Amino acid sequence: MNPDKKAQQRWYIQELTCPQLLHRNAVMFGDRRFQWWRTGKTETESNTYAHVWRLVKELSSGIMEHGLEKGDRAGIMSHTLPQWMWSDYAILCAGAVTVCVYPTLSENEIKFILNDSGTKMIFVQDESMLQKILNIRSEVPSLQKIIVMRGEYQGSDPGVSDINKIRAAGTAMLARDNVIFEKRWRSVELTDLMTIVYTSGTTGMPKGAVHTHLSFNAACCRDLKQVPYLQDDEVCLSFLPLAHTYERECGHGIAMMAAVTIAYSSPVTMVEDLQIFKPTCFMSVPRIYERIYMAMIEQTSKSAVKKKLFTWAINTGLQVVQKRQDKDGFIDMRAGIDFTEKLGGWLRFRYRLFDKIIYSKVRHVLGGRYRFAFSAAGSLPADLCRTYAAMGITIFEGYGATETWNTINLNWEHKVLPGSVGCTCIGVEGRIAEDGEWQVRGDNIFTGYWNNPTATKEAFTPDGYYRTGDIVEELADGYIRIVDRKKGLMVLDTGKNVPANKIESRFSLSKWIDTVVPVGSERKFVSALVVPNLDAFIALFDAEKIQYDSSRLVRITDPMPMCVEAGEDFIANQRLIELIDADIQAVNMELEEYEKIKKYTILSRRLTVADGDMTPTLKVKRKVVLDKHKEKIDKMYS
Repeated sequence: MNPDKKAQQRWYIQELTCPQLLHRNAVMFGDRRFQWWRTGKTETESNTYAHVWRLVKELSSGIMEHGLEKGDRAGIMSHTLPQWMWSDYAILCAGAVTVCVYPTLSENEIKFILNDSGTKMIFVQDESMLQKILNIRSEVPSLQKIIVMRGEYQGSDPGVSDINKIRAAGTAMLARDNVIFEKRWRSVELTDLMTIVYTSGTTGMPKGAVHTHLSFNAACCRDLKQVPYLQDDEVCLSFLPLAHTYERECGHGIAMMAAVTIAYSSPVTMVEDLQIFKPTCFMSVPRIYERIYMAMIEQTSKSAVKKKLFTWAINTGLQVVQKRQDKDGFIDMRAGIDFTEKLGGWLRFRYRLFDKIIYSKVRHVLGGRYRFAFSAAGSLPADLCRTYAAMGITIFEGYGATETWNTINLNWEHKVLPGSVGCTCIGVEGRIAEDGEWQVRGDNIFTGYWNNPTATKEAFTPDGYYRTGDIVEELADGYIRIVDRKKGLMVLDTGKNVPANKIESRFSLSKWIDTVVPVGSERKFVSALVVPNLDAFIALFDAEKIQYDSSRLVRITDPMPMCVEAGEDFIANQRLIELIDADIQAVNMELEEYEKIKKYTILSRRLTVADGDMTPTLKVKRKVVLDKHKEKIDKMYS
């Protein structure tokens, strides 16, 4: 039972369509800051709820003027920025359906999504994304209008416009008929279609998950019943892709339901933005938490004294966490809890000392106002969760899918269980099938896959439970742990079952290994494709003056600066081979004999979203990667 006494005061849990939600905020909290973003090194600008309602009203009227009818589909292809939300709600207030298009997708994938959904209009972030759409426009017969979200379009193509021109058309339309927008947005009902979100396609072609205003609202209300009470001055940092349901609902959705501020960032500028916006909460994926922690390790490693002090501090914090957890491993992480209560004198002294000189500085890096964050779209290592808890940093791990509007399991604030995705959320029913699959149902579940009745039928049990495709095991008090995807469970030709996730997760905090992709289905033993942390090895080689061909290095800046490829001489370096082998052998010591990595191949290129190897939430597309490296895999078994 939720011990939060403020639960009865959660006025913001209401049943609303998306247009009703934005309208409510504009009416009740018109002068409250809504969107906040950087315009320079430290300079920022913001919009109020009333101002955004006016923007959306003009933009929505403009796309109506250009022929967008109720029920039509309109796409958005952009990174996370304020205009994404304007475009989304302009579409929704027009009674249309938003189609999410990741900007990193290939032209073939974009063409498939636009044709499959029958998209009539699409908003694109800038000229570079405009060009992607222009390259395929002739092959998308339904597409009538392309709208550039940033800057003014200077070309003469009648099929292309920009947000300012569309707003101007909307203003002119409203001058002729000042109630046309009112009638349209008020005609939207909870059961109307809201969005089509195409699955990341870790296996096969993407499928368009269809959600209604009802499923979106149910998802927001579900989360708000379980997360800590949101104050009026909350600032939610937004940096994950809005094209994914995670940021769009768990981030924007609950922030808008509580009428609080959304600050815009990106993985590239996140560290600086934490100091500028001083957020109280944010959504993230395990890889971000892993990188933040590895950066701490890297920073303290530059001095032997700092390294020893940091290690001592973390060990002390972990001792305190161990003493604070109950017999089942649950930790009470409610705000205001005294971590030193009931501790022995020496341990209490050490913890308070390290809190003052180390933990507080780490919390300051997070902006100084941090309350909590969420982790999903992959497994957060239990040890890492405990390590953050040791420093007084609360991370709630949850679990969900595109089809469920995210959270179907979540850790409670007063009962955080590291290594678990929590118990079933309020309003969601869950059960474990005979084969171990987690199956759920609730108002937050999608209605089906667009244009794909066969896949829709396969996704549900006869009595209406959604088949998540994940194998789980039940822990104490109904909490569950994700074992692996059903399709990620490798069955060796000996009949042994090996969860690929169990092996992958062991390398999450490796300094030298970025990604491991285990292989083993229908094989005699487990092998792996290993991706080195190229940036870490570049730093090592430069420090140790090891020669390599720097002209072969390939770097990218999106989604964050990193080296993504090195030459064969770099990968063949004996120092690199030894360090990677040491990490693999260390992990093998933790695995059962049949789970151990017997052979592996070191790849010279990272797995990236742009290459189609990973989803936008940084999950490996196993089928794609295994197909791409089939020859290397076969060679390991020859």
